[in-house]
Amino acid sequence: MGRDAETAADVAAATAKLDAEGLLAYVAKRFAARVALASSFGAEDQVVTDLLRKVAPAVPIFTLDTGRLPQETYDVIEATRQNYGVAIEMLCPDAAALEKMIRLHGPNLFRQSVELRRECCRVRKVEPLRRRLAELHAWICGLRRGQAATRTEVQRIEWDEGNGLVKINPLADWSTDQVWDYIRARGVPYNRLHDAGYPSIGCAPCTRAVAPGEDIRAGRWWWEKPEHKECGLHTHNQHI
Repeated sequence: MGRDAETAADVAAATAKLDAEGLLAYVAKRFAARVALASSFGAEDQVVTDLLRKVAPAVPIFTLDTGRLPQETYDVIEATRQNYGVAIEMLCPDAAALEKMIRLHGPNLFRQSVELRRECCRVRKVEPLRRRLAELHAWICGLRRGQAATRTEVQRIEWDEGNGLVKINPLADWSTDQVWDYIRARGVPYNRLHDAGYPSIGCAPCTRAVAPGEDIRAGRWWWEKPEHKECGLHTHNQHI
């Protein structure tokens, strides 16, 4: 067990023939108290949460409370707490950094430029995440290859070079239909914004519904080009 690319390669080889449930059981045992699920409470993360409750209920769950989430996201967080009897760790931005950013650029800086939007994401998301990841050897995410143009190369096991630990994407090869078939079959709690045309949900001012046939990430930062549509949480990964 460790925080290195060799560990990631070893885990990838050991889990190559396992399904998502088996993969999660393996990494929970392999990394013990040094692995956690980072959940945004989107559909994929809810599937992963349900799988973990079956095979590794001790794995902790944390989320990034940016201070600008839709009420529907807080509602599904509470529904998840109640349904699974699990504590959710809420990570918040550093208050001083947030106050400085807003003082300098205003509360809607994310509309001014890609650079300032990324700065908003850095303060509200990336830095709180990095503080938590520093305590771990591996983190679990709900990324899928079909989610966005920036995620087509996502692998089930990756070396997260930017954060220096193993990254686990158990649903990397799942389709959208597989995700929703699982949710419906098992009655998994999900964000009701999904029913209103929101396939991808982030902060309220940076998320809108998409039209039929649009890319599932079209509602995120819709004023930017598709290749810019990441917030900095999922970058610098080395494929194994």
